[in-house]
Amino acid sequence: MQFIKKKCVLYQKSNTSLSSDFIANEKIDHLAVEMPVALVYNGISHSVMMCTPQDLEEFAIGFSLTEGIITDTKQIYGIDLEENCNGIEVQIELSTRQFVALKEHRRNLIGRTGCGICGVEQLQQIQRQYSKIIPTFTLNPALIDPCLTQIEQNQLLAKETGATHAAAFFTPTGEMLALREDVGRHVALDKVLGWHATHQRPQGFVFVSSRASYEMVQKCLACGIEMLIAISAPTALAVEMAEQHHFTLFGFARKGRITRYT
Repeated sequence: MQFIKKKCVLYQKSNTSLSSDFIANEKIDHLAVEMPVALVYNGISHSVMMCTPQDLEEFAIGFSLTEGIITDTKQIYGIDLEENCNGIEVQIELSTRQFVALKEHRRNLIGRTGCGICGVEQLQQIQRQYSKIIPTFTLNPALIDPCLTQIEQNQLLAKETGATHAAAFFTPTGEMLALREDVGRHVALDKVLGWHATHQRPQGFVFVSSRASYEMVQKCLACGIEMLIAISAPTALAVEMAEQHHFTLFGFARKGRITRYT
């Protein structure tokens, strides 16, 4: 279930222009579901994320790629979803080599937090190094308006709840191939990157309905994406990381305007 119905009370100012009174009316609202999703590798729990419970197989693949747990989808032998009273466990069967590497990586962690950074022993581990991008296409700014329209038309959960982010994948000519939604912007991005990895990694760019932090750039680099467009602003570290890797980064995408940072 992606959303639930909840009875609530709407307080709305009276239509009478001279009145300051508010009128109370009962209504039914739709609330996005947010629940804990545990990513379990070969029987060992690695991370628990708060997610919207849809497209979780793609999320598991995207997260595994962007966190460096795998480098190829073939290193995952199977994915099973198991519901329990508190949430959902995503059981991921890794190849022996990748699981050994994951256990070694876990030895270098001194804890886990929501952002993941405070649990990293070496500050240098925060910024991973990737191969520099060799651009294969340039963006025609005239595509922004139709891309935004496609995103708006296909954000079905956001239309119902107003509470989710979206990440979409477009071809260089502006055709939307996939869109994934989640209460978390990073999770939405992992979901669409998981889709990308399981569909022959088509050429194109990612468009997100959020700001572009360095993690968003890093996730795209990990999956071989060469361009990210964000509806909101990029951070300084995101721009710095994009410049270092020849990655193309746009922000403030609106109807009729867009800003290129790298």
